[in-house]
Amino acid sequence: MKFGVIVFPGSNCDHDAYHVISKHVGQPVDFIWHRETNLSAYDAVIIPGGFSYGDYLRAGALASFSPVMTSVKDFAAQGKLVLGICNGFQILCEAGLLPGALIRNRELHFICDHVRVRVESTSTPFTHELKPKSVLRMPIAHAEGNFVCDDATLAELQREDRIIFRYCDENGETSDAANPNGARDNIAGICSRERNVMGLMPHPERACEDALGSSDGREVFRSLAGTLAAAA
Repeated sequence: MKFGVIVFPGSNCDHDAYHVISKHVGQPVDFIWHRETNLSAYDAVIIPGGFSYGDYLRAGALASFSPVMTSVKDFAAQGKLVLGICNGFQILCEAGLLPGALIRNRELHFICDHVRVRVESTSTPFTHELKPKSVLRMPIAHAEGNFVCDDATLAELQREDRIIFRYCDENGETSDAANPNGARDNIAGICSRERNVMGLMPHPERACEDALGSSDGREVFRSLAGTLAAAA
């Protein structure tokens, strides 16, 4: 299996994702510059966090028009796996690969902190090795992590089991107090209808080593690798 990590001008978590795949998952991985259009060598693509194109206009808006994103859409249409983290989640929404949008945090401040999220679904290539309703501790670092969508989209996400993570407290209870950015229905991560594209605002790649305060994010990448290994 081979992974690719897309790099936009302004990406700042690309090396974190590369480190996790190469050192903790132990699989080949390349950086993919945003002007690249050939993704045929890859089995999974990660769109990392950062401030692509300086987050001008809206976060992720300019990146969604990069040449590589046309190829990412084709890549996803083939059933291959795409993971968007933080700014990557914003880009996936802006590109129409995931529904909804990420807008300014409720308090209009940049938030950099550890949060807890509850695993809502393990029926994805990214979460099948996690325990349902388990609580993960992972960091967030964003100014625009407030997930919004219309009522019909929310009902669809709920009906199709596509809400993958929700912000919660240490006991796994969802509440307004446990919601750091005001996201609708405490949503921290969702997947596509085909379940091969997932976006989340917390950073699992920054939660893969105990020395960093948590290793809870490691299983996301191990799940991803396990899916690819099973399909080989």
